[in-house]
Amino acid sequence: MYKTIMHIDMNAFFASVEQQVNPALRGKPIAVIGSNERTVVTTSSYEARAYGVKTGMTKYEARRLCPHIILVAGDTSRYTDTCRRLVETYRQYTPIVEVYSVDEAFLDVTGSIPLFGGAEVIAKNIKKDIRKTLGRLTCSIGIAPNKLLAKLGSDMKKPDGLVIIQQEDIGRLLEHLPVRELWGIGPRLEMHLATMGIKTCGELGRASVLSLKNRFGVIGERLKLMAQGIDDSPVIPMEQEADAKSVGHSMTLDRDVSDTETLERHILQLSEMVGRRLRRGGYSGRTVALTLRYPDFTTFTRRSTAGMYMNNSVDIYIAAKEILNTIRLQQPIRLIGISVCNLTRNTVQIPLFSVERIKQAATHTMDKINDRYGDFCITWGTLIERYHHKGVISPAWRPEGVKCVNLSTQKGKKANRKR
Repeated sequence: MYKTIMHIDMNAFFASVEQQVNPALRGKPIAVIGSNERTVVTTSSYEARAYGVKTGMTKYEARRLCPHIILVAGDTSRYTDTCRRLVETYRQYTPIVEVYSVDEAFLDVTGSIPLFGGAEVIAKNIKKDIRKTLGRLTCSIGIAPNKLLAKLGSDMKKPDGLVIIQQEDIGRLLEHLPVRELWGIGPRLEMHLATMGIKTCGELGRASVLSLKNRFGVIGERLKLMAQGIDDSPVIPMEQEADAKSVGHSMTLDRDVSDTETLERHILQLSEMVGRRLRRGGYSGRTVALTLRYPDFTTFTRRSTAGMYMNNSVDIYIAAKEILNTIRLQQPIRLIGISVCNLTRNTVQIPLFSVERIKQAATHTMDKINDRYGDFCITWGTLIERYHHKGVISPAWRPEGVKCVNLSTQKGKKANRKR
């Protein structure tokens, strides 16, 4: 029995979220960038793409192509919160949801088809639910017997597309398809295949396994199977993912910083972000690492291991600050990173002293408020002026199990009133 796999790819995700939050940006060419001084385009709206603006361009290149483009500093917490709301929508139709990135997910809807009347019905319902709960955000969806082909399908029609690849159509679809269209085949691999006279999936599917293995090693056989539309990799729900080895965040600063007070404020912000992710995932860790980078890109990390496991943001901050105090800085700091490793999961420690119990209760309350209304809706007074730092780098491991910010202006006002 063939499975039914769905790949959902949000269209111009960061830019679409910004246009939803700020109606003044709708219908205009915008590019989402990082910090104000050192930045590249992380994504652009379709209005900007019409001028040739692409991901990875500097803001100066983007302005050359589109002089009236609007540059918007990105807000990582807003995007991860939106991702979590999307996951909540997907889980209304199947529990088997694999978050591939902040704007992509795989769904195994094989067992859900009898409940909802078909994969196409599920896909259309998801599109409607996204519009209902998140406004103007759109997605492209591919439906196929496996993840490889579902990903191909979602790329075939953008924006707001829906492509269904049936088992009987695979051979015809792949015969003349350029190999670069397959998920996992980049420009370098495409170039090496071209030197073998292989440019289409049909040619790759008929190639000798022996010659492919001689050229590419163990992945040679895998390449042939991919070209034939064969992929047996499962959709792995977040609950079954391997435990994280470490949890961390880093940020490139708007300007080089040398004064300790400013550095400690950044460390507090990062410690809160790391602590929230630890608590969401049910993790605690003993080792705190502080990473610093100078303007000349010299980067170094110092670690400190405690006698007990922690996931409280304040404890992480204190440990990181103590590390900073042991370092004699040779230059101003360009980048700061905080991570916690030596992890354990589902370890609950009951505080013995009242001050610790109060701290734990305060942290729990802050988490509940931020889960409901968005990250840093309530935060430490030290961070009030900069809780939305624009240089924060997205987490390396995928967001999981948390609620998302509500993008409607009305609910944002309610959050402010309650706060």
